Amino acid sequence: MTVVATYTIPGMRVREHVVGVPLDWSDPARGSIEVFAREIVDPVRAGEDLPCLAYLQGGPGGKGPRPLARTGWLDRALRDHRVVLVDQRGTGRSTRVDGRRMRAFATAEEAADFLACFRADAIVADHEHLRKTVFGGRRWSTLGQSYGGFITLTYLSTAPEGLSACYVTGGLPGLDPSAAEVYRRTYPRVEAKNRAFQRRYPHQVAQVDRIADRLAGGDVRLPDGDVLTVRRFQSLGLDLGMAPGAERLHWLVDEAFCGDELSATFLHEVLARTSYADNPLFAALHESIYGHGPGATGWAAQAERDRHPQFAEDARPLLFTGEMIYPWMFREIAGLRPFHGAVEVLAAREEWPPLYDLDRLAANEVPVAAAVYHDDMYVDAGLQLDTAARVGNVRTWITNEYEHDGVRQDERVFTRLVEMIRETGGGATDA
Repeated sequence: MTVVATYTIPGMRVREHVVGVPLDWSDPARGSIEVFAREIVDPVRAGEDLPCLAYLQGGPGGKGPRPLARTGWLDRALRDHRVVLVDQRGTGRSTRVDGRRMRAFATAEEAADFLACFRADAIVADHEHLRKTVFGGRRWSTLGQSYGGFITLTYLSTAPEGLSACYVTGGLPGLDPSAAEVYRRTYPRVEAKNRAFQRRYPHQVAQVDRIADRLAGGDVRLPDGDVLTVRRFQSLGLDLGMAPGAERLHWLVDEAFCGDELSATFLHEVLARTSYADNPLFAALHESIYGHGPGATGWAAQAERDRHPQFAEDARPLLFTGEMIYPWMFREIAGLRPFHGAVEVLAAREEWPPLYDLDRLAANEVPVAAAVYHDDMYVDAGLQLDTAARVGNVRTWITNEYEHDGVRQDERVFTRLVEMIRETGGGATDA
């Protein structure tokens, strides 16, 4: 373990850690990678023996937050915790997985075997190593946002002895993972978000169609040389499930044209939002997070899209897609092309290690408080409630006040979950 740096952001004392971990926890002989973590504490309490709260980042392929100020959930957590922000393996300042790394593999099968080492089970093992070697081995609590909730259920399945309490926001996964079922439920919600966008900004419906018609005419290039297709434009709908997402999309299309051609401002912004330059693992591993036991994920988002002609590229009014990853992305997006062979192998893989232990979850004693966003575009509320009913010691708060990013928008979300745990006696202890 190495302490890289110690410094102060206003209101926060930061210490950085780097640890070495096996690439494959089941076969350490395959080599090692590094995992990076930031430990943040109130400067006034830096010398105190405070409990730790580990933030489980959304994703997959998400790096830990880079706080600019002591606000929101982080401010609430720092009142009585050390907060640990981990760059999940493959992201941020942990050993990074990007196109350059993927081009080094001789075969697609080797590359796929490498990517398979970056799922939730390995992320949990990394956190356990950090807890034991850097943070004294005491139980810690976790806050799992979105995919962080998936990691939470894997954590409770494999190492509950490391956990004091778990807070989950918009992220209880289905316990019988099926990518096909997830997307069957997702498309109607994405269509509903599109209709809400159209009602809020009716004057932009024609503008969106005008953009699509221009792209359908061909030869529109993004600044990196990629062709901007209608389907890539549609993928901007990924943002519609976030609180300010509709507004961000509105302002993007608002200045799309300069005369009869698409503006440089628009094209630069589309590139930034659709290149996956900062998080290629989000695309490369997206359907693999549902790999659990027998059965291939099989490009489930594309298969389900083919059943919904209203999402076709030539449909008008044009509908945006959501949190879906499609095979064409790995041919058409420069930063994802080096992943193409590997993701094809992963999509066809027929057997996956299980991510959840149903018996252990049913007998769970670690207190869990989960915010379930009723209208969540990304994680189906019905599946979340089914999971809550099947996992021991889970309390849910169901609300339609927030979108998927509620915990980032309002401190009250995390505060409510903390109160729910305290009302039932607090977290588990080593005693």
